[in-house]
Amino acid sequence: MGKGSAASVEVQEKVGLKKQITLFQGVAIIVGIIIGSGIFVSPVGILIHVKSVGMSLVMWGVCGLYNTLCALCYAELGASIPQSGGEYIYIKRAFGDYPAFICLWINFMLICPVGVAALSLIASLYILQPIFPTCLVPPLAEKFIAICIVCKY
Repeated sequence: MGKGSAASVEVQEKVGLKKQITLFQGVAIIVGIIIGSGIFVSPVGILIHVKSVGMSLVMWGVCGLYNTLCALCYAELGASIPQSGGEYIYIKRAFGDYPAFICLWINFMLICPVGVAALSLIASLYILQPIFPTCLVPPLAEKFIAICIVCKY
């Protein structure tokens, strides 16, 4: 039999990622993002400016309701436009190529790096706080650890 005969052809499976996230995995991602970053930092800022526990809880509730509505809007967009690409696809469909590209570029060049920097600063503060329990963490040490975290990943 020749090289191209049907008997010698092996069935090759396509290697790829599953295109599904279970409810547990989705909740784990969201909880990891929220609890793993600023939820322990932002209540202090709210309490300092509001000076009332009740009002801060009202603000948290209103913000939670607003974020829930935003998540439902994205869920509706995801259900009605089942393409990968997120915001880029939605903006491209609504406003065209140029605004979608600008949004993608701003996300890539500004928003994502700022998010990584903020998360690394928060993580470095959490790492150094036990070392300096009775005083403020030195800003230089906090920035150095944050830079090490960013360079590691």
